[in-house]
Amino acid sequence: MRNLKLLHSLHCSGWQGLGKPQCLTVRTETGTVLVGSDLGITELDPHTEQVLRKVSLVEEAFLPEDGTGCIVGIEDLPDQESVCVAIAAGDVLLYNLNSNQLECVGSVDSGLTGMSWSPDQELLVLTTGQETIIMMTKDFDPVTEVGIHQDDFGEGKFITVGWGKKETQFHGTEGKEAARRKPAEIQPAFPWDDRRSRVTWREDGQLFAISAICPVTGSRKLRIWNKECVLQSTSESVNGLEQALCWKPSGNLIASIQRKLNKHNVVFFERNGLLHGEFSLPFDKDQVKVNEILWNSDSTVLAVWLKDLRSADERIKDVQQSTYVQLWTVENYHWYLKQTLHFGCDQTGQIVSLKWDPESPFRLHVLCSGWLYLSFNWHWTTDRSTGEDSSDLANVAVIDGDKVLVTPFRQTVVPPPMCAYQLQLPCAVNQVIFSSDPQRSNDIAVLTADSQISVYQAGDGGNQESAAKIGAIGGSGSKIRITTPKLVKTYRIKFEEGVTESLNPLKLRMITWVKENTFLALCQGPRTSQSVVCQLVTSSEEFQEEEIRIRSPVTVDGHVINLCHSQKTHTVALELSSGQILRYHWATGSSEPCVKQWKSTTGCLIQFPQPCIETALCTVDGEEMVLGLTERSRFFINDLEIASNTTSFVVCDEFLLFTTHSHICRCLNLRTTSLKALSHLTSSDYQPNDETVRRVERGSRIVTVVPQDTKLLLQMPRGNLEVVHHRALVLAQVRKYLDRLKYKEAFECMRKLRINLNLIHDHNPKVFLENLENFVKQVDSINYINLFLTELKEEDVTKTMYPHLPSSSTSAPEIGTKVNTVCDALRTTMERINPHKYSLSILTCHVRKRNPELETALQKVHELRADPPSDPEAVGAEEALKYLLFLVDVNELYDYAVGTYDFDLVMMVAEKSQKDPKEYLPFLNSLKKMETNYQRYSIDKYLKRYKKALSHLSKCGPQHFTELLNFIKDQQMYSEALKLFPVNSQEYKDISVAYGEYLSEKQYYEQAGLIFARSGECEKALGAFLLCNSWQQAFCMVAQLHYTKDKVVSMARSVAGRLMEQRRYSEAALVLEQYAKDYEEAITSLLEGAAWEESLRLIYKYNRADILETNLKPSILEAHSNHMSFLDTQKTLFIRHKSRLAVVREIKEKELEGFLDEEVADGPDSDLYSEASSLRSASGMGSKYSHSNSRISARSSKNRRKAERKRHSLKEGSLLEDVALLEALREIIWTVDKLTDEVHRLLKVLVLFGYDILASELQHSLEDALRVVEKSIPDIWQTDLKKAAACPVLGPDSTANSITASFQQPKNGGIPQQDEIFVPPKLNKNVQWKLNIL
Repeated sequence: MRNLKLLHSLHCSGWQGLGKPQCLTVRTETGTVLVGSDLGITELDPHTEQVLRKVSLVEEAFLPEDGTGCIVGIEDLPDQESVCVAIAAGDVLLYNLNSNQLECVGSVDSGLTGMSWSPDQELLVLTTGQETIIMMTKDFDPVTEVGIHQDDFGEGKFITVGWGKKETQFHGTEGKEAARRKPAEIQPAFPWDDRRSRVTWREDGQLFAISAICPVTGSRKLRIWNKECVLQSTSESVNGLEQALCWKPSGNLIASIQRKLNKHNVVFFERNGLLHGEFSLPFDKDQVKVNEILWNSDSTVLAVWLKDLRSADERIKDVQQSTYVQLWTVENYHWYLKQTLHFGCDQTGQIVSLKWDPESPFRLHVLCSGWLYLSFNWHWTTDRSTGEDSSDLANVAVIDGDKVLVTPFRQTVVPPPMCAYQLQLPCAVNQVIFSSDPQRSNDIAVLTADSQISVYQAGDGGNQESAAKIGAIGGSGSKIRITTPKLVKTYRIKFEEGVTESLNPLKLRMITWVKENTFLALCQGPRTSQSVVCQLVTSSEEFQEEEIRIRSPVTVDGHVINLCHSQKTHTVALELSSGQILRYHWATGSSEPCVKQWKSTTGCLIQFPQPCIETALCTVDGEEMVLGLTERSRFFINDLEIASNTTSFVVCDEFLLFTTHSHICRCLNLRTTSLKALSHLTSSDYQPNDETVRRVERGSRIVTVVPQDTKLLLQMPRGNLEVVHHRALVLAQVRKYLDRLKYKEAFECMRKLRINLNLIHDHNPKVFLENLENFVKQVDSINYINLFLTELKEEDVTKTMYPHLPSSSTSAPEIGTKVNTVCDALRTTMERINPHKYSLSILTCHVRKRNPELETALQKVHELRADPPSDPEAVGAEEALKYLLFLVDVNELYDYAVGTYDFDLVMMVAEKSQKDPKEYLPFLNSLKKMETNYQRYSIDKYLKRYKKALSHLSKCGPQHFTELLNFIKDQQMYSEALKLFPVNSQEYKDISVAYGEYLSEKQYYEQAGLIFARSGECEKALGAFLLCNSWQQAFCMVAQLHYTKDKVVSMARSVAGRLMEQRRYSEAALVLEQYAKDYEEAITSLLEGAAWEESLRLIYKYNRADILETNLKPSILEAHSNHMSFLDTQKTLFIRHKSRLAVVREIKEKELEGFLDEEVADGPDSDLYSEASSLRSASGMGSKYSHSNSRISARSSKNRRKAERKRHSLKEGSLLEDVALLEALREIIWTVDKLTDEVHRLLKVLVLFGYDILASELQHSLEDALRVVEKSIPDIWQTDLKKAAACPVLGPDSTANSITASFQQPKNGGIPQQDEIFVPPKLNKNVQWKLNIL
């Protein structure tokens, strides 16, 4: 649904060449034009309108002086820096454009009728006056010469397998008469045919086609040849075939012209010579002749050069016929006439040559007989209405000859080539303009080829004759009412006096409807390097045909290729061919209109890095900016590139939408998007829940966006339309509805487009909860309310599914309370409005809570059954129960019904279920026969509600106590059971005994002893306390049991023995002294536990000084010796481990730097490395351990710890040697640091008994060990050690070396307390252990 927009045109008339112009070619390197005439060659620079050179061919006698000579072909040869010219007399000339040397490279006696170079300019084909083909190389060496007319079909001749004659085959609707019909007689060529041979090449240069007059029939016939000049195929005989011929660059179709009895067609041939498609030209029979047809370089536009066969007024003789150029495009198998250029009937305006630019696909070069040169630069555009409110119908207009096909996409979607309605104009249409006035955005102005503008006003045009014709839909039988516009006025553009309009078709371009009676337009300035911006102002007279006058022209230096207007700010931006942006300033009271350079808020001049073929205005960060899209798909905002693969874009309201070659459509909200965020679009990847991104079909282009709606119209490459609802547009529209409290519209939109209904609440929870009554009344549908309730979930969708930068969620409920809050509030609201009407929704509120209130819901159903409401809008119990069963599983609902202890309700639910009555009736009958408490106990036990069952069973009396006790033991509900009975009751005591036995089985002996003691079972309590070595509680029980003295002593010695086994020497000494009355054993226990001072106290208490010599002093001397030996061992081991750690780290650093080249270990992570990797991750043993560990990972914890110890081996070269060394060093530090308290006690005793030298030696030894440790900690635990251990293994910043290094380090989860290993230990410096007296 695109039209051709004229970006730029050149009109060069102030120059003169040699003789009369006949043909032209384009020099792509310089942009100049070479014109061949009857006297020579002229080179023109169109941009400066200067003649660069004139080469006379008369002086060398190649052309006659009388002007009767003819150049049949001219071609620029960039590789040879020359131009090749073929003259009808038979000479082939080569003119060097650098040396200005003219050379005749060949001559044909019979003369030449045509010259055609292959697309790669490797081969040259000449057609001669003797109807032969001469093929030559680019160096003009002859390849072959053959006759054009061959009797043979060619190498591609069709093969007949003998399946019957043509007369016996099926002939469709023509019937059998077609078999008897004689073939039509082939008519000779028309008199106006120039009878010259036409040559056209396929784009790849492998084939070429020739159209020539057959000497036998006198009609034209088409033949296809390969590049070796071997005939491939011959076309079938086609009546009325004319001279025009052109091969489509991309494809196998050859275009030509056929005149039939009642129409004039453009026909297409395949390479085998068979016809393949056609379309008709909009002319009557024998009205025009087609001189040439030409495809542009990308095969999207077909140019048709036509000339009238008779003048408009046949009474006037010697009047030249008018010439035309038509531009046709095809889409969805329909051919559209997009542009018509009328050159009038003036002699100087007659076209003599037409050519597409070989490099710029949409640039057309035209040469007229009066040395008039024109060039037109076209490009695609979509003509759409630009309104931004709901009154805009999202109209899109398509030009098709003298018709404008219009579709209002707000009302309907009609696929092309159909439309909703069409506007019929008196002549061909060149441009469609929609009004920029927001209130009149549906008004249409149409520029026709006769320089008239017809204005159509939106409304019902049904009463206007020939104003609009209803298209595919909207007629009397259609449900959709299409309002067509009515023709208001037709204005004729009033040009300056002396300007011949026909000599310059489309003098005005880029016409923009900026105000009610004002248009802006562009035209060429006084010089070809200038442009003029002018205003077209309509007159106010009332007759039908009025004039538009050109006012306030502003001359701009440079070629203006784009003009865009903002309907909000009325800003007009102009773009020059250099990419520079200009601003058009409207006239004020004291100044005329002017054009100034566009500057940003920072004062910088704005210029696109490349010229853009499509522009628009938008506002970002409060600043008005210019958007531009280049031919190469680069997308700019001011001078910033935001995308490099854009195919189309549109600005609608606050949204910018654009499609890309990666098949996505982005929709950005310009109000919430900053320029910085736009600059990062090219480098940032979109997130999974990014609402701005939508995948689209390959090659999709934006047609339009329906304002204040969610529709986005896309057109596929083949021409069909697709309507999508972009998530960003949908969410924006939903948020607008919710902000305006339009809950019904929001709900319907979300339901239709599958938006999670949680957004209704999460968008603004506080406002929603305050307007619940409004929500219920607007939605007013029980099904819709139920749908909303069933979709509720605790998740905040504004943070997960639909994140929005300016978060609108306020006062959101706490996590885990949203569903309950909404259900309770909505239930209360519906109960207040009409509880009977919304009874099903109220049931849904109960069921949808986090802890479903199924009992309450069932009770409400039961109430409906017991007391049916009289309200006509109410539902019955059966319907309510049926709906409840839809929400909840029937078995679950049955269980909840049983749990209500209401058998009527149970029966009501059971009848609706699929349960067999034989299954539940006996169960219910047995329950009915039970006592109430035991009945409820049975129900609760069946439903596994054991706490309630226990409560009910406890009320059943002593006769059920045994069952109660067994139930307590089965369910292990001792604590709950104890709360149900008085403390002094026998039941309480029995349950306590059972509880204590249970705790003893679980080896919770101390707790069991407490329970036994509380219930008076002292003997059992004593046994439990003895098992857990709680000797204080045990001797309390002994006192209560009144044990004999001997029995107490025996038990005391037994308890002391167990305490000494647990190294609780001080407690054992206390038991021996106080209960066994054996102070000597108590002193021995204290000496064994290094409790020197307490042992001294007992020695002197019992006056046993002899023990000082026999036991105490030998013990302290032995302790001194042990400490000295231990400290020396630990210090030596510490230094050795530290030195080894330094060596291991140095080796690993060298490995990371690539100094070692060893084979990668065959470990479980070896897939991360290539087989040829030169990095070392572990040794062979490390690989073995890795596999071993993986096999035992599921075994017992003991085996896992054993395997872990093997991994942390201190053996040199082991996999994790550095980690094992760190663990060993940390253990030594902790051990030495813990010695301070024990050494302090020993030092005091040594000094007490005069062993000062030994004490001093021990103190210095420990002090030296602590000093070495403290000094070494910074070297062992380096500052970057923990950071390196925390680095991720993989990621965008990882390298092979870093991955290898990370796998040499311990794995997370494989090393206990990994963080502690890499954290340096801290010494306890708060302990004052040293003696100052030493």
